[in-house]
Amino acid sequence: MPGAGGAGAAAGWLLAFDDVQERPLAEALARAAGRPLAWVRRHRFPDGETRLTLPPALPADVVLLRGLQDPNAKLTELLLAAAGARELGATHLTLVCPYLAYMRQDIAFTPGEVVSQRHLGALLAQSFDAVVTVDPHLHRVASLDEVLPGRRGVALSAAPLLGRFVATRQPDALLLAPDDEAGRWVRAAAEAAGLAHAVCVKQRRGDRDVEVALQGASVAGRAVVVVDDVASTGRTLAAAARLALGAGALSVDVAVTHALFVGDAWEHVQAAGVRHVWSSDCVPHPSNAVGVTGLIATALAASSAAR
Repeated sequence: MPGAGGAGAAAGWLLAFDDVQERPLAEALARAAGRPLAWVRRHRFPDGETRLTLPPALPADVVLLRGLQDPNAKLTELLLAAAGARELGATHLTLVCPYLAYMRQDIAFTPGEVVSQRHLGALLAQSFDAVVTVDPHLHRVASLDEVLPGRRGVALSAAPLLGRFVATRQPDALLLAPDDEAGRWVRAAAEAAGLAHAVCVKQRRGDRDVEVALQGASVAGRAVVVVDDVASTGRTLAAAARLALGAGALSVDVAVTHALFVGDAWEHVQAAGVRHVWSSDCVPHPSNAVGVTGLIATALAASSAAR
């Protein structure tokens, strides 16, 4: 049965995986959205299969929360939970996926490559009526709707929240995008906070081999904050930090939406001279400083009102 809820007890439920890392986000979102909270319980068998247990009866309107960091371990459970929710009464099922994986591969760069964005989008469209996410890594598509054939996609951005947070910590900061791809995030953050911004040029030679160059911007004597949508291997952020410090920046901090920091990424970024890392709580991480529950709750309310 639901374990928490806010003023909207008559609203549909929020269903979340009973994961120690994701529990805080689930509880905060349930309060912000005014939805009773219920859990997906998991039991892992010795052979690696998982048994999922949902509440035995669900309302028609269900929001399922699941981030897809570590996607290969989570996708099977997510699709099984969606199918189970349908069997147990959910007729309108929304996925809230703060970090949506497999969005980068949107074309076949070499013959034979599987376009993962297209196929994951089709799978999610078969299971969910709508998908709400934050800062998906979309480059060659205009909207998340294009990724989800026949379904509603809502792509929110934490960039303005991060920009306003940075302004409280470093009011005179220069926001720096480490590459053109991050340009839209740094612009949104800068506009929301009234800060200056600039964009670097990046050349990637491999997953962990990155070179960046300043594009006509002076960072000398400035407090620089590198802004990006995701910190994965940390190589791009580290290269931008070393470049800025080498060009005379007083300090370099980092603000990102998705703090993945895989492998030695955290240590690599720190070794590059980064002073502080601030992230949203889309992905649980010690650097979390900016909450997105209000942003998501507002989107859910708007989506419900539009139906």
